[in-house]
Amino acid sequence: MAIKSGKNAMFTEINITPLTDIFLVLLIIMMVVAPTFQSLNDKVTIPEINNGTSVEERNATVSVTREGRVYLNDKLVNISNLAVELEKIKPTVQKQEVVVRADERAKSSVIMDIMDAAQEAQYKKLVVAGEPLTKKAQKALEEHQRILDAEEN
Repeated sequence: MAIKSGKNAMFTEINITPLTDIFLVLLIIMMVVAPTFQSLNDKVTIPEINNGTSVEERNATVSVTREGRVYLNDKLVNISNLAVELEKIKPTVQKQEVVVRADERAKSSVIMDIMDAAQEAQYKKLVVAGEPLTKKAQKALEEHQRILDAEEN
């Protein structure tokens, strides 16, 4: 589009200011609306792991509850005695590996203590289960421990 003004002068440039205004308005709208797309359905839980191997129960399984209680194959143990307990069950396990299942809110220091105990007991491998310990599993561990305590008394 050429605009003539004055003595044979031509104005051949396009004014992009309205176009820039439109793009800025669209950008602002997208920045405001985009976060709502992320939180449309809070009931949908995205899986933490997309593949992996199943956890074998024939290994030494250490479970950690939200409160920090440690269970070795469904038996409550003190974290300071875990290495000794791991040594005791070493001949009975199929593989020389320790599987750690922890609640998602368990402290990482407890997991580090379990790693140290497994190393001290000379286990060859430590596997951290990708699926956290559920509330149902924690209750089952506590109930199993109550039964064991009742049998001892």
